Amino acid sequence: MGDVLKQTRVRYLILLMLFLVTTINYADRATISIAGSTMQKELGIDAVMLGYIFSAFGWAYVLGQIPGGWLLDRFGSKRVYAVSIFTWSVFTLLQGFVDTLPVAWTVVTLFMLRFLVGFAEAPSFPGNARIVAAWFPTAERGTASAVFNSAQYFATVLFAPLMGWIVHSFGWEHVFIVMGVIGILFSGVWMKFIYNPKEHPLINQAEIDHIAANGALVDMDQNRRLPGNGPKWAHIRQLVTSRMMVGIYLGQYCINAITYFFLTWFPVYLVQERGMTILKAGIIASLPAICGFIGGVLGGVLSDGMLRRGHSLTLARKTPIVCGMLLSMSMILCNYVEADWMVVGFMALAFFGKGIGALGWAVMSDTSPKQIAGLSGGIFNTCGNLSSITTPIVIGYIIATTGSFKWALVFVGVNALLAAFSYLFIVGEIKRIELKGETPAATDPADGAVNPVR
Repeated sequence: MGDVLKQTRVRYLILLMLFLVTTINYADRATISIAGSTMQKELGIDAVMLGYIFSAFGWAYVLGQIPGGWLLDRFGSKRVYAVSIFTWSVFTLLQGFVDTLPVAWTVVTLFMLRFLVGFAEAPSFPGNARIVAAWFPTAERGTASAVFNSAQYFATVLFAPLMGWIVHSFGWEHVFIVMGVIGILFSGVWMKFIYNPKEHPLINQAEIDHIAANGALVDMDQNRRLPGNGPKWAHIRQLVTSRMMVGIYLGQYCINAITYFFLTWFPVYLVQERGMTILKAGIIASLPAICGFIGGVLGGVLSDGMLRRGHSLTLARKTPIVCGMLLSMSMILCNYVEADWMVVGFMALAFFGKGIGALGWAVMSDTSPKQIAGLSGGIFNTCGNLSSITTPIVIGYIIATTGSFKWALVFVGVNALLAAFSYLFIVGEIKRIELKGETPAATDPADGAVNPVR
């Protein structure tokens, strides 16, 4: 008992680092949406072209997922992630200088830089999932995953008003410069604080024993150094032919459609459809994000709470996801109200629901084979982020065709409904996949035998 009381809590420092890096990650993704309306005017970009620029990130982000996941499994989370942070921040910074180019080159260069940001960010979420799987017991993974995932809302809360003010006061170019510098500095902080559990200078044996006994995969990166271990491309077939994984992939695609509406077109919606100034839109955009942040943390806490009360892993993960997605459909009601406060209220409710339901990465930490957690996360994020390509483009065409955002909101709401359907009727039981031909992993509470320390 004495050893338990003296346990360190280094895993919470690791979670803070994941939260901060994901905040920077999403702030860098959102720069283009805050600057988008002003850039449209100055560069003469129409809605369809802006949709393609918004999607540039997604094309590369998707293409980089499986290679990024492979690199994480081959070289470990710390080094690959650090290079990722530094590189995407440099490409963000360079976007602040595209206005110095001839007009004919500006749009092409902006598209390419957004493309490179997407490619550099590819290892980030598979890296988050690997680190959570290595550091956190099964009954804490839902909360840990929800905390780092909720950083996407915190990024909007913190940076949308700031970036709106920067655009209003200094011009859209400065948003990219400020965010790029912040990321470059943070890559050094990452290297100082991130280690594997057994190698961290601040951890003691009591914490290692506690997390290992309750489902943390503490040897994940140690095992990759053994001959014959690590990712094999043949493993991909086992993942993509699993009905459970196909349902999870489809669900994540639909959930991310909601994410990318808020990351790309939402501030433009507030300015063009609702007649707000860019400064007001920056502030207003942060209000639903606060609700998304609260919902994001609450979803993880509720899920892990259900686990501790003895409910199955399947029920504990699916309940918040399905309920949250149904709540997200409330954004469609914005089509039937005029008052700005009602629009903000329904968007806040939709964002809150999306936050509660955003447990996909917890499910990944629960289901990924331990030998290829990075690769598995990469495939998951590839499927999920196909919507980062399709959503901005489809919405751009809807707006260009109809002249309004009404059907765009319906399109996003239908994606929420499909996500709920997938988890209800396709996924089935949630459990860790054992690779064929591999030695079975040690018993993991994620396989259903959850007996967390109370």
